[in-house]
Parts: sequence; C-alpha cells; structure tokens
Amino acid sequence: MKTYLTYVLSILFAAIATSFADDKATVMANEKAAWQAYKDKNATEFQKVVDKDIRVVGAEGVSNMQKELDDMKVWDIKSFTISNWDAFTDEPDVIVATYDITLQATANGKDISGNYHCGSVWKKEGANWLGIFHSSVKAEAPAAAK
Repeated sequence: MKTYLTYVLSILFAAIATSFADDKATVMANEKAAWQAYKDKNATEFQKVVDKDIRVVGAEGVSNMQKELDDMKVWDIKSFTISNWDAFTDEPDVIVATYDITLQATANGKDISGNYHCGSVWKKEGANWLGIFHSSVKAEAPAAAK
C-alpha cells in the first residue's frame, strides 16, 4: 500500500510540475507576443494576450489598456531582447514573471533605449493566460560603495 501511495503521489507531483512548466512556457511566449505586438503597433494581437483591465506602472505613471494602445502609436521599437526570465506561482491560475529587456526604441521621438527590469502578473482566464499587470524600470548602475 505504501508503495502504491508513493507512486500515486510521484505521478501527481510530476503532473503538477509538468503543468507549471507548460504554463510558464505559455506565459513567456505571451510576454514575447505582447512586446512583438507593441513593436508592430498591432493593437489586435496585443489585446489577445493582455487583459482589457490591465494596469501598467512605469516612470511615467500608471496606465490602463486605452493608454497603452494610445502609447503604442508613438513608440518606435526597433528591437527588443528578453533575458533573465523567471516565473513562479502559488496559485494554479496566477503566474508572476520577472525578466530583463534590452530595448532599442524611441517614444515621441525621444530615445528610450536601454536595459529595463520588468515584472508581469498573468492570470488564467478559461484556457488563456492574460497579462493583468506589468511594470518596468530602467536599469541603473549600482551605487558606488563608500
């Protein structure tokens, strides 16, 4: 009986780990898709992976979906590279992701290129993972030790 229970628990934990790995991969793909849609100024594709009630926090303040769609029109992203991707969950329908992004971009003609630290929260709605929160901050050089 103990052996049977051990096998059942092992299979259950393996299934959970595999499920999280699949969800994590989906969220990462969706994060890239959101950036690509923003780069392409494709509001329709952006809205497929981002919840209508998204909130975004950045140096300029807090925005919602409409502000993001408006800002998309004045951003010119030449390239982006995502690195240092990580994600975790404590709930089956929420994933918190963190990563760095390197941008070559302008906004309203102003150069905003650089490295940014980002965080996003993704919520599973039915079968789809949608971004519900995003924040980014431009990376700064560490303060010199005194």
